Amino acid sequence: MTTPPPIRIAVVGHTNAGKTSLLRTLTRRVNFGEVSEQPGTTRHVESADLDVGGKPAVRFFDTPGLEDAVALREHLEVFDKSLTPPDRIRRFLQSPEAHGVFEQEAKVLRAMLDVDAAFLVIDAREAVLPKFRAEIELLNACARPVLPVLNFLHSAAHREAAWKELLSAYGLHVVVRFDAAAPFVGAERELYRDLSTLLRDRRTELDKVAASLEAEFAQRRQAACQRIAELLVDATAMRRTATAAEFADEQGRHRLISDLQKSLFDKAQRCADDLLTLYGFREGDADEAPLPAIEGRWTMDFFHPEALKDASILLGKGVAVGAAVGVVADLALAGLSLGTGAALGGAIGGAMSQGLGPLGRKLANKLRDLHELTVEDRVLFVLMGWQLRLLRALEYRGHAAVDRIGADGLDGIDHHALADVVRTAQPARSHPDWESGTRLRRREAPQRQELVSHAARRLQEAIALIPA
Repeated sequence: MTTPPPIRIAVVGHTNAGKTSLLRTLTRRVNFGEVSEQPGTTRHVESADLDVGGKPAVRFFDTPGLEDAVALREHLEVFDKSLTPPDRIRRFLQSPEAHGVFEQEAKVLRAMLDVDAAFLVIDAREAVLPKFRAEIELLNACARPVLPVLNFLHSAAHREAAWKELLSAYGLHVVVRFDAAAPFVGAERELYRDLSTLLRDRRTELDKVAASLEAEFAQRRQAACQRIAELLVDATAMRRTATAAEFADEQGRHRLISDLQKSLFDKAQRCADDLLTLYGFREGDADEAPLPAIEGRWTMDFFHPEALKDASILLGKGVAVGAAVGVVADLALAGLSLGTGAALGGAIGGAMSQGLGPLGRKLANKLRDLHELTVEDRVLFVLMGWQLRLLRALEYRGHAAVDRIGADGLDGIDHHALADVVRTAQPARSHPDWESGTRLRRREAPQRQELVSHAARRLQEAIALIPA
């Protein structure tokens, strides 16, 4: 069976309407073209493919902005009025003006005559001016189906109603609502389904594109939850031991705690980088992994006492994170209290192991005067909330966005579901050899992988509860 050729789509519109931005989002190619607030950034026609099943299904053509449609429309009046509108466009493309004063417009119209359909990208924040009417008339003259895409609708200054009224006046009644910086849920799917009403002979292929996008979304979320679950089990398994003498020395204790903090920070950053890659973003597009202090202020620090205090009361009246997870006192505590300094009381669970680990090991360590440092459940709670927020931000972020990705706070996350996620990973506390990068871990334990998969399923349930 012969594979049909890719559907050819010209992406057209006024200068700086967001055409390249839309293509970055649709193709998930963050490096495609150049996005800038300066007008006329795209000067040549560039193509990009959207693959389905390893083969190009849609071929997009990013075109320059229409800069002087009003003058060009007047210029076309000199051509033979008996010609059809497309023939008049072709006659114009053979004229010297198409290589001179109207060179940019000629590139757009040449592309229009060579495609199956066009996306007319409109910055919905713009006022409806006469130049836009001229642009629509020129595009309609090419006799190709045109699907208007209203862009930047998340802005409070958009003029959606006025634009729909203008488009209807020119017979463009099917309009797609989109935002290349923060796409609406299902916006891509609806875009292709609306396009199929204009290209009925390609409906089967467009339905496959829409179905492929849905499947890719589900696969990315599953892979992301698997990666976050890997981080959770890794962090839960972390354990450091120290002699009583080392722990009694204030500098030594702070060094041990700082080393454990840094190890967890590094693990969290690697997970964030992996999520960025999974969603087609560049390293550094997200906020930095939580660090103790950046320029003298606390920034998304899941070790900060205030963050941990907030986490402890998130679950409601009298139900702290520790109680929800089911913690037990660390028998290696040796009399230290949660208030023994901010670094200890508000940072690492040397105060509480909160584990399901064998009490025998703890008693043995107690007799040998060894102390154990592990990561508190409150810390794991905040860490998981941060990762889920980052994942959700990536799912709702278009590749046209130029601001940094923020993932601070736990707003919108079901805290009981999050506590259940942390509870799921508790068996890892009995297996310090399950921590990645340790000399103890020689090969992947089947039980560890089963725990990661179980935690990943719980994470998918938790993220499904987060409002759009």
